[in-house]
Amino acid sequence: MSNVTDTKAHVATPSTGKNTIADGVVQKVAGIAAREVPGVHDLGGGAARAIGAIRNAINAQDRGQGVSVEVGEKQVAADIIIVAEYPVDLQRVADDVRRSVTDAISNVVGMDVTEVNVTVSDVHIPSDDNDDADESRVQ
Repeated sequence: MSNVTDTKAHVATPSTGKNTIADGVVQKVAGIAAREVPGVHDLGGGAARAIGAIRNAINAQDRGQGVSVEVGEKQVAADIIIVAEYPVDLQRVADDVRRSVTDAISNVVGMDVTEVNVTVSDVHIPSDDNDDADESRVQ
């Protein structure tokens, strides 16, 4: 005699639970998106950039530098501080950063973005990088 067993296809049932995305992850996603915008030289104010330079020297870049986020259950608000390249249209760069950060958080994190505030704290002039190396005040 043979046993006949009913073989039913396995049906996946939706599981219950909660997804949690750390604030630092959202901050990093926003920082990466902001840095990708043409015309953005760096993120953060003077002190944050100084600490960032030290981190870069030891190969420990902080991708969330210059970014603060407030993460709720379904929504995110972000504040971004940028240093723009000179000469760029500052309003356009700020709008592009806002759009890039909003798209990245929506697509990568999957949360709604309530607002993205962009502050242009400084303008980077490429000639300033070479002035100290070219001229010496003493011989």
